[in-house]
Amino acid sequence: MNNTRAFSLYLLLCFAVLALSTSAIFVKLSSAPAPIIAAYRMFFSTVLLLPVFFYSKTAFQEIRGLTKKKWLLGILSGVFLAIHYVLWFESLRFTSVASSTVLVTLQPIFAFVGGYFLFGEKLKGLAIGGGVLAVFGSFIIGWGDFKIGGDALFGDILALLGAATITAYFLIGQHLRKSLSLVPYTFIGYSTSALFLFGYSLVLNHPITGYPTSDWVWFFCLAFVSTLLGQTIFNWLIKWLNTSTISMSILGEPIGTCILAYFILGEVVTRQQLIGSGVILLGIFLFLKYNKPIREAEVISDVSKVATE
Repeated sequence: MNNTRAFSLYLLLCFAVLALSTSAIFVKLSSAPAPIIAAYRMFFSTVLLLPVFFYSKTAFQEIRGLTKKKWLLGILSGVFLAIHYVLWFESLRFTSVASSTVLVTLQPIFAFVGGYFLFGEKLKGLAIGGGVLAVFGSFIIGWGDFKIGGDALFGDILALLGAATITAYFLIGQHLRKSLSLVPYTFIGYSTSALFLFGYSLVLNHPITGYPTSDWVWFFCLAFVSTLLGQTIFNWLIKWLNTSTISMSILGEPIGTCILAYFILGEVVTRQQLIGSGVILLGIFLFLKYNKPIREAEVISDVSKVATE
């Protein structure tokens, strides 16, 4: 892949990370229970995808031609995504935005292991070094917020489990996106996730309606900004950038979240967070520089087909 195409993919990756950085802010601003927030996030995301789904010339054909195995994997990816949102959103009720976001973005730890055993991916030494450096930067940001014991520890554990489940979601996506275009893959995952989350909310006796107008605004913002402009772009990129690369880039999310938390929630940006942000950016740069995208030869022809996805 030449430098121009690689730069385009990485630029789009940065945009998706910025969009995803809004997630924790919108969740904090909402007063609804975590499962309800997640359910409506995925429901509105599915609804917003419907026009694209019906416009696509191949989406119906692809879904009708899916094997049972691919259907099961698509549904499973949606379930993992749903569990991820429940764990992460719930963690924000118990711990700080910084701590929760840092822990939930420690996906590279799981992605490196999963990529090695499932896809035989081997990283160069400098790429691994960049990954370790970025993870270290994340801990620098959240270190002052980590507390041992009580609700904060429970929230931190939930966020870490959230990191494991979203990594499983991306690993399944890396496999399915080899043969399945973006729209049907995303539609199956998002709709499954929404159904799972609504069912989970009913089990917990959370009301489906009756929330203030502001909450509906945050639900829609989560769907449009955080999911369609963030998560969905990751789903597109996973066809060419492996799970380790996607997970590494998401380590930049705490930087955007801290900045937004300063302006919107009034949370103070400390010198420690600034230092940690610099370390993360350096680590991500090293990782992306020495870790090459997968299936480079396919990018030219596949990019030309994006309009049909």
